[in-house]
Amino acid sequence: MFDVIVIGGGVIGGMVLRELTKYKLNVCLLEKENDVCMGASKANSGIVHAGFDAPAGSLKAKFNVLGNKMMAGVCRELGVKYRNNGSIVAAFSEEEKEILGELKARGEKNGVEGLEIINRARLRREEKNISDEAVAALYAPSGGIVCPYELTIAAIGNAMDNGAKLYTNFEAISAEKTDGGYIIRSADGKEVSGKVAVNCAGIASGKIAALFGDDIKVSARKGEYILLDRESGDFVKHTLFFTPTKLGKGILVTQTADNNILLGPTAEEEEIPDTATSAEGLKFVQEKVRKMCKNPPLFNTITSFAGVRAYSDRHDFIIEASKHAEGVIHLAGIESPGLTASPAIAEYVVRELAGKFLPLENNEKFNGERKADYFFKNLSVGEKNEMIKRDPSYGKIVCRCEQITEGEILRAIRENPPACDIDGVKRRTRAGMGRCQGGFCQPHVAELVAKERGIPLDFVTKCGGDSYLLSGVTK
Repeated sequence: MFDVIVIGGGVIGGMVLRELTKYKLNVCLLEKENDVCMGASKANSGIVHAGFDAPAGSLKAKFNVLGNKMMAGVCRELGVKYRNNGSIVAAFSEEEKEILGELKARGEKNGVEGLEIINRARLRREEKNISDEAVAALYAPSGGIVCPYELTIAAIGNAMDNGAKLYTNFEAISAEKTDGGYIIRSADGKEVSGKVAVNCAGIASGKIAALFGDDIKVSARKGEYILLDRESGDFVKHTLFFTPTKLGKGILVTQTADNNILLGPTAEEEEIPDTATSAEGLKFVQEKVRKMCKNPPLFNTITSFAGVRAYSDRHDFIIEASKHAEGVIHLAGIESPGLTASPAIAEYVVRELAGKFLPLENNEKFNGERKADYFFKNLSVGEKNEMIKRDPSYGKIVCRCEQITEGEILRAIRENPPACDIDGVKRRTRAGMGRCQGGFCQPHVAELVAKERGIPLDFVTKCGGDSYLLSGVTK
């Protein structure tokens, strides 16, 4: 029996799992997909929010500001790319300019430092491509960017290196109370038992709550994005927001941690969640970006995608113990700024909530450091030569666009949590994320996955399930 079962392998579940391994606890993670980071955590803006948008006194405000202060240190420990590029909220009218003042006051009440209203001239100096129609802006120097899937994978990998167990393809469909805790069963008949359960299931968190007798309403909101090639990576320096609405922070223009430019997202209410993009949604993103910036380089678009994020009718994070099942904790409706808040939420949940059900004794063997991905292309010539001498696989380029080597791909398949398909390798190494989007490297990656996993080539999938690349051998 495990001490704690974490349900959901996104950034919240990953951070909670890692935090639990700091203590002498036997813990595991249940993920319904074939890999971790398959929901909102793989398809969001990657913004480390400053904390000025959330209402004062809300859980969003509390954990956003705390998480913002923790993020740089967490990324350093986990070897994850993080950049403190600052955020700018642009106003395009006198009415919106007044809202900037409200945001500044709210942010200061939340504990955000360094906020200032900047005029048109200063805004032009900060961002050369900002629209001439922008009249002022709120500048938040503590805003940043991080790679969300890299952070999630690193947190879960570090937890596994510290003893946590991972069960993929485990879709929880029932929970049975026992004398010592709970037995959670999957759709295909597997069972895992534990004393405490932490529900971090994203858009499925309402369904998981119902397994324990709790009524938590969680809905889905789809966001469509456009990604530009790294050739346009210097188009903006900061993360640029429109003045927010009740549906969220709206369309943004930002660099990514890997120097692409990201545009979006839309905010579309979804009864049946799907991640399909639409002509209307992408057109809306383009129109808004043209309002924000002069001559956006949309011709450098290399892909578009959509993510589905959870939100609740409480309009705040839901972080609470079950009302009906002792030892069960729900983390639901963790929408933006959930990525930013994740390390602070994890710390609070483990110490304040899980600690009420289990004794927390420090794990002296815990090692919070995770070696950063090599990104071979960034090494000096001398460092590259030394690495190739130690391991010749680093001398073979597989992904030409991103200059990713065979050694990096093999490492992604072998280390925790292991990549098991094409997209899993992509999220860990960037092989397939360049301008050809895997057109060159995908067959080579598939061969490496098949060889390392000991499966036939036609068993390799793009992203689990029935997403097979090949249907069989012809000769």
